[in-house]
Amino acid sequence: MEKISAEDIRYPDLAGKRFNKRFSGKPEYIQLVHSTEEVMQAVQEAVSTKRRLVVRSGGHCLEGFVSDPAVQVLIDMSLMTCIDYDTERSAFVVEAGATVGEMYRRLFLGWGVVLPAGEHPGIGIGGHILGGAFGFLCREYGLAADYLYAIELVGVNASGEVYKVFATREENDPNRELWWAHTGAGGGNFGIVTRYWLRSADATGNEPSAALPKAPASIRIFRVTWEWKDLNEKSFSSLLRNFGEWALENSSPESPYRQLFSLLFLNHHNIGKIEMKGICTAGAQAEQLITEHLAAIADPIGLSYTKQIEESSWLRFSLNPFPEVFQPGFDQVQAKIKDALFRKPFTDDQIRTAYKYLTMDKNIGGMLGLATYGGKINTVSSDATASVQRDSILDVACNTGWIDPGGEKQSLDWVREFYAELFAGSGGVPVPNEQTDGSMINHPDTDLADPQWNKSGIPWHSFYYKENYPRLQRVKSIWDPLNIFYHALSIQGHL
Repeated sequence: MEKISAEDIRYPDLAGKRFNKRFSGKPEYIQLVHSTEEVMQAVQEAVSTKRRLVVRSGGHCLEGFVSDPAVQVLIDMSLMTCIDYDTERSAFVVEAGATVGEMYRRLFLGWGVVLPAGEHPGIGIGGHILGGAFGFLCREYGLAADYLYAIELVGVNASGEVYKVFATREENDPNRELWWAHTGAGGGNFGIVTRYWLRSADATGNEPSAALPKAPASIRIFRVTWEWKDLNEKSFSSLLRNFGEWALENSSPESPYRQLFSLLFLNHHNIGKIEMKGICTAGAQAEQLITEHLAAIADPIGLSYTKQIEESSWLRFSLNPFPEVFQPGFDQVQAKIKDALFRKPFTDDQIRTAYKYLTMDKNIGGMLGLATYGGKINTVSSDATASVQRDSILDVACNTGWIDPGGEKQSLDWVREFYAELFAGSGGVPVPNEQTDGSMINHPDTDLADPQWNKSGIPWHSFYYKENYPRLQRVKSIWDPLNIFYHALSIQGHL
């Protein structure tokens, strides 16, 4: 175990390892750990000296939960990267410091399998899986959390002593509730997960190649671009309406389009273009499904657009997906992302609001993003995992980013007012109702806990956890009774 202080040449890189440069912290020291035992030592030292601690895997938290000036000890998991098959438990074991990209690479080259997880290969597994985790393959295979078989967790008991515990999804496991809480409740709540075991719920036998879904033999990638100058409010409205209607009609688990995942990037008009991107894993049928997808969404608008369709291997794509999105400078952005899950498409009022904010005469780096959802995700009951939203058709986000500090106020005002007006009928937030169903904790938004922006009267935890929250509170009370692990949107145990 290495304790990295500010005098160490490694400190600036380790302290600055974060996606969202809007937040910054300066811990007294960083513990660079190599094993579960070292995690236990690091936690015990911090607790015994009464220092505030947090843990980090990939550094992609969208809020300042890790990069918090109040944090004194940062436990960095990035050297814990083992990925292997555990024959004793018939499951793949992944250490919490591995990245999504490295996991994809090892699972594919080693066994030809895949875990449906996030889009950016640099995301750390540690904070990703336990928040649910969705990405390109989610409609076909579900959430990463749906494949969680077991965890190893380092926690702190009521006496301030560190412990290590193993919890599985087996019905007779006395620690099963702790496993359940890690299937969608997010990080920084109960302790530090050091290892994950992954296995399909319906897998049988001990063959690694049958423990997780087989990776796609090949994929088709598609890109569509419209020039903003060619769009008016009518054509913009048609595009957004068509995309939502397609998602409504084609997000059932039985849909032939469950193997197609699509993203609509409604960029602010000063960026100059609107884009759709996606992939399809349906083999020989992929190009036909993409063509039909575009025929339902793009063709009826009657505007010319550029279209690219190309074939790729799954591995090549997963390690460098849409490089024009994750472009140079991506890691220098200060950002605010406000997420919402939709059960039904945008209303006409919401479409008008989107057009209004995306065509404002402001120097904004922002967009409204829509991702198709549903499919296999919606085959799981809302209480089977802590990922409670199981009948959505779209994941939607109002995003803004800036590099120049002078752009912060205008950008934040724009994205917050945009989001509030989208949900003006429900207090400025996506209240769980007939149309919307809250948000996912992997896309945390502290505004939901701020009455200035959440005027619904509904507490923030109802957006993320709904009726599962009391159950999560019980888990918190048992496994982290001293509330050692906390942040601005952490689960509060029963007092």
